[in-house]
Amino acid sequence: MKKMFLLSAASCALLCMAFVLAPSPHVDVYKLDTQTSSLEWHGKKLTGEHNGAIKFLGGQLSDNHGAISGKFDVDMSSIVVNDLQGESKTKLENHLKSADFFDSKLYPKATFAITSLNTIAAPDKDGNTHTISGNMTIRDKTNPVSFNAKFAEEAGKLRFTGTAVIDRSKYDVQHRSKSFFPEIGDKIVYDEFTMKFNVALTKAQGH
Repeated sequence: MKKMFLLSAASCALLCMAFVLAPSPHVDVYKLDTQTSSLEWHGKKLTGEHNGAIKFLGGQLSDNHGAISGKFDVDMSSIVVNDLQGESKTKLENHLKSADFFDSKLYPKATFAITSLNTIAAPDKDGNTHTISGNMTIRDKTNPVSFNAKFAEEAGKLRFTGTAVIDRSKYDVQHRSKSFFPEIGDKIVYDEFTMKFNVALTKAQGH
């Protein structure tokens, strides 16, 4: 009887030790700092090009013991043109927000959801250190995208910088697209445009 008691006590002690020593589940959460983050777009047509900016609505990134996920929302009504002035600037901004392009009244938000973040074996020619993959949703159309980025971490803050290439034809943005109008000729607006991003994230309190 005494042996059985000692055996039970030892088993209980081992179980308690295992519970104490086992790593507790913990997820680090980083919130997007919209004030210090930026998005800059650059689009081209056969006869020229334009550039501008667009604003983040918000977002966050989660690190679950190395498993990265995240979601970032963009305000499609905030599109601005930086290389034009006056009436020409206003005209292009309104056109980009119209149904010809991103139809920001009907689709006010674009979203990028991260599915993975992986370290590159060696930095690429632009010094990028990571590959970010995820799903981009524009005009309620969702497609997978991947791009490289530089990553920096200090004092509980994260920063990603880089450039993503987006093919607007995959999101049913048809205006002067050769994908939809093969005979468009010299009026073509190229399908691919770039988004240069500078994303700053701050570790959420309690995480």
